[in-house]
Amino acid sequence: MSTQKFNQERLMQVLLAPQISEKATYIADKNEQVVFIVTPDATKPEIKAAVELLFKVEVKSVQVAVQKGKTKRFGRGMGRRSDVKKVFVCLKPGQEISFAEGGAV
Repeated sequence: MSTQKFNQERLMQVLLAPQISEKATYIADKNEQVVFIVTPDATKPEIKAAVELLFKVEVKSVQVAVQKGKTKRFGRGMGRRSDVKKVFVCLKPGQEISFAEGGAV
């Protein structure tokens, strides 16, 4: 595994949350990819190492997309939501990450 190069504590903080939506579920079924929201300064090698460490799976590739924050009104003034960095983690064949365990139906 490639987790030896990185600080263990840093890897635990890279992944913020899984992105669970219709599109993420469709991508998971079709391409064997999982979508995560990560810290804005995370790099591809860090993300790969973090997923392999936390979920005990093998990662084939990592694709990164930055979703720009929307402009919103707050009272009279205009404001802007924060940008969000999403990653699409492609797993090697036979690997799987399931977030449905333990949830109420």
